[in-house]
Amino acid sequence: MPVDEAVDQAVEASAEVSSGRHGGRTRKRHNIFVAAGKVLNFVVLMVAVFAALVLIVIPRVTGSQTYTVLTNSMAPNFPPGTFLVVKAVDFAELKYGDVVTFQMYSGRPDVETHRIVGFAATQEGEKILITKGDNNGVNDAEPVRELQVEGKLFYAVPYVGYAANALGNADRNLWVTLGAAGLIGYGALMVIKGARDRVRTKKADGEATA
Repeated sequence: MPVDEAVDQAVEASAEVSSGRHGGRTRKRHNIFVAAGKVLNFVVLMVAVFAALVLIVIPRVTGSQTYTVLTNSMAPNFPPGTFLVVKAVDFAELKYGDVVTFQMYSGRPDVETHRIVGFAATQEGEKILITKGDNNGVNDAEPVRELQVEGKLFYAVPYVGYAANALGNADRNLWVTLGAAGLIGYGALMVIKGARDRVRTKKADGEATA
């Protein structure tokens, strides 16, 4: 075999090896990105599902009301911006230490969320609550009657209350419905995208080994 021909073959073989190595590294890098994308999509989807459950689904299913802490009276446990989910309970079931939301003045929409620190009774024998903000130095000036109580704190989510307030109280049900639909749609989109990525990866691997 002529020397020049042998040299050309050696060069071609070396180029093929180099190309194979380069292709392998490219596929490996691509697979890493695909895997990272899947993990990120899964995390985002789980966060979206959790948010939908905690902020939308559970309050609606349980018939709870939602409020936002606006003052420091319950700090540090419930600082301003905390999203509160309040569930109606039997007045007789309330006990010392419970956090309740109540009308500041009977029949008016303004509400307060404070902790029960005691019980008392009127001259007529009506049971009333003594309440106090965790961050306040004294008890609330007026006791709370049964008809003022909106419910007992079910659970609280920090930081998201202001976002809920921005939606507005009047249209909150509409926004809640749209939010639920959006989260469900996003979840479906992530599932479809994940399935499409898996198909593309299998196809690329098949072409690479062909």
